[in-house]
Amino acid sequence: MATTVSTIPVIDFGPFLTGDTAARKAVAAAMRQASQDWGFFYLSNHGMPDELLVRSFQASRAFFALPEAHKRELAWQSASSNRGYVAVRRERLNPNKPGDLKEAFNVGREEDLSHIPAAERPYRENRWPSEQPQFRDTALALFEGCVTAANRVLEAFALALDLPQQFFVDSHDQQHHTLRLLRYPPLPAGFQPQNGESRAGSHTDYGSITLLFQDAVGGLEVRTRDGRWVQATPIPGTVVINTGDLMQRWTNHVFCSTPHRVAVPKEHLTKDRYSIAFFCHPNDEAEIRCIESCSDAKNPPRYPPITAGQYLMERLNATY
Repeated sequence: MATTVSTIPVIDFGPFLTGDTAARKAVAAAMRQASQDWGFFYLSNHGMPDELLVRSFQASRAFFALPEAHKRELAWQSASSNRGYVAVRRERLNPNKPGDLKEAFNVGREEDLSHIPAAERPYRENRWPSEQPQFRDTALALFEGCVTAANRVLEAFALALDLPQQFFVDSHDQQHHTLRLLRYPPLPAGFQPQNGESRAGSHTDYGSITLLFQDAVGGLEVRTRDGRWVQATPIPGTVVINTGDLMQRWTNHVFCSTPHRVAVPKEHLTKDRYSIAFFCHPNDEAEIRCIESCSDAKNPPRYPPITAGQYLMERLNATY
């Protein structure tokens, strides 16, 4: 059911999508083991259309090729919206290190804001480049495709924990997710990182799960339980799944949130790196409380309850 590349598990998701009960349980069990041992795994046969992913990477490259002044007109404004353009060094995923050598564009769910005061709407709306009218349609199609894929992963997680199939899905039904297009620009000849500079500092993700689609340029590294860093080498046709802080809290470390980073490999200094991340976040008012089956007398709950929205704001405000 599972194979490994650089020891990070590779799991075939096809039997969960199309198989019988026994096949679905086997996939869910493999995902549980990978989440406990690593907090990371690759999924093949994940169900996302290849054509949509190709089109999305093309749209991402076109957006980041816009003049810097045009991109800055769409700049990220606040943690409460978490949308728009993030310039190079604007974000520090590791707050103790310099700003990350990357740029990003964040997209959230389109929603009816008629009930929101007019002065607040610009901070709650997606921000779109006027020069690229097709960009919005592509990004929103990708968002919806990722919602579907993520819900299937959440169903597998529920099965792995002997929970009702919709346990996690129902707590994500307001779609407080963030789609993030990422570009790591080439670095000048002779570049030497200063004071721990990197393309993305060591961090854990904040939400429940993350879906990551990579291009062929490497750099993502995952920390093992014994403190080693291993490469999450791009594998065509797969999506990288990792569990975030809220899933770790929910499951009392049955599923672990693992530090990861994007390093600056010497062989790729002169290459752009593009990736697309979909950060799944529970509904803001969802209470993240230890699942009863994930604790016992020897392993009591490690965290007090917290709402998903409160936790996200705390983390974002520490990052920007």
